[in-house]
Amino acid sequence: MALTGGVHELGSRHGRLLVKTRRAGLGAKMGHDLTIEATRWEGSATVDPDDPANSSVTVIVDADSLEVREGTGGVKPLTDSDRADIQRITREKILHTGRYPEIAFRSTRVAGTEQSFTIEGDLTIMGVTRPVTVRAAVSDDGRIHGTTTVVQSRWGIKPYSAFLGALRLSDDVTVEFAVALPPG
Repeated sequence: MALTGGVHELGSRHGRLLVKTRRAGLGAKMGHDLTIEATRWEGSATVDPDDPANSSVTVIVDADSLEVREGTGGVKPLTDSDRADIQRITREKILHTGRYPEIAFRSTRVAGTEQSFTIEGDLTIMGVTRPVTVRAAVSDDGRIHGTTTVVQSRWGIKPYSAFLGALRLSDDVTVEFAVALPPG
């Protein structure tokens, strides 16, 4: 399916933005691999199907909107209390959302074809900006799916750990999205 050129509004009404974490360490069996959803985000995509280099993307995520959707693995199932604790720790001790309420992405370059492309850009987390590359493609239903890996320590984020480091999250997390581009 072909992309429609123009400026398109993006946001949680039009798709999902997920962060996926993995366990590491000797105590990994005790923890959970998490799927966390950004429930409040917005942005825009300028699409030029004839010349992808003229395309651009901007996304702003409300850092307080990150909600644990799923926890797999572990010795016992993830409870509602566990979810609430993870969200509190993420906001207060990992992302410091009171001080850094937004996570922002601004593209610097788009390359590829109308069906499969890369979006290079600057990702700002906790006031630190680093480059990332997003790989994206258009599915048969016209939705755009993409993924990138974020190495937390590059942004000054110390991955969560417990039990004196025996249980910890991997430094790299996967960010995935699937969006429909509404008419501009």
